[in-house]
Amino acid sequence: MSGVEIIGLGHYVPDRRVGNDEIEARLGLKSGWIVRRTGIEARRYVADDQALSDIAIIAGEAALAHAGIARSDVALLLLATSTPDHLLPPTAPLVAHRLGLSSAGGIDMAGACAGFIYALTLGDSYVRTHNAPVLIIAANILSRRINPADRPSSVLFADAAGAVVLAPSLRATAGVRAAKLAAQGRSYGLIHIPGGGSRRPFSQVADPTETLMVISNGQAVYAEAVAMMTASARTVLDQAKVTAQQVDHFIPHQANARMMAAVAHQLDIADDKVCSTIGAYGNSSAATIPLTLSMCAPQRAYKSGDKILMTAAGAGLTGGAIVFES
Repeated sequence: MSGVEIIGLGHYVPDRRVGNDEIEARLGLKSGWIVRRTGIEARRYVADDQALSDIAIIAGEAALAHAGIARSDVALLLLATSTPDHLLPPTAPLVAHRLGLSSAGGIDMAGACAGFIYALTLGDSYVRTHNAPVLIIAANILSRRINPADRPSSVLFADAAGAVVLAPSLRATAGVRAAKLAAQGRSYGLIHIPGGGSRRPFSQVADPTETLMVISNGQAVYAEAVAMMTASARTVLDQAKVTAQQVDHFIPHQANARMMAAVAHQLDIADDKVCSTIGAYGNSSAATIPLTLSMCAPQRAYKSGDKILMTAAGAGLTGGAIVFES
């Protein structure tokens, strides 16, 4: 059986940089409060005229240019997002059209912060089954889902997009060596947007803040996300027969620096193997792993045979982990 390789990487971060001082002043926090608790120094927000499809396309263009393949060769676009252009129709067909993917199917995937883990798992399987390239884009505009008066979401969330192109490889061991997908519905309400769905449609929403994000219990989110990310990572390391010391690059979901450090510590992964963009770019949910994979490529210089461990957890709760061999 042939393997799967990443032949293209791309990312996009908006121009507008929002420093901690702006948010700390709005929330009445002391200077330095945010960075001490989250490791985040700044985040990026989109311009008023940008929609999700706009930033997804930029990241996708970069990944396709890096891959150097014909647009007509791409068989499938998977778009991992929690902030589509519209509730209906899905955004992926529009992105595929604007990217010139004339032969590709396209679907949105709503896996919250774990969306890229789900998309990469399914995309790898599609390449193996159909022997054709897949474009995965993870993108979010979370700045428009933040309640400005809500501290937990205001200090963490950001806008960004990351993309990868998967293609068949002659090396059988290349690609997803092991994957674990997780869901924990008992924690469904920890991170949510109350209004706008079928449970509470817009017609019943009197307060506009009901369409914004709520983190109901930050401590519970931290504890359960760390547990899910760690357990999922241990599972895939065991399945792939890879030790923590054999991991070349660790790319956790960039939720906050404390959470990332806790997971790395529990897995016994050395600090120099952890890839991080959290300080400068914040938490853009599903986009953080491909964003980090792309932004860290120049200094990491991924080479054939490298073992990349990725793990994530987010709203739902959804989570999972992958061992990917480059």
